[in-house]
Amino acid sequence: MATHSSTAAVGSRAPDFTLSGANGRSVTLSEELTHGPVVLVFLRGFA
Repeated sequence: MATHSSTAAVGSRAPDFTLSGANGRSVTLSEELTHGPVVLVFLRGFA
C-alpha cells in the first residue's frame, strides 16, 4: 500500500481552512470548532 506524505493520519487534526458553504457564505473550520466538534465529509465528484 502506497503512503503519501500529504496524507493525514486517522485522528489527526485538520489544518484550518475556509470554503464556501451551500448557502454561498464562507465557512472556516476554526470558527466552527468554537461551537463544538466538527465532522468533515468529502464527497468525490460532487458538483
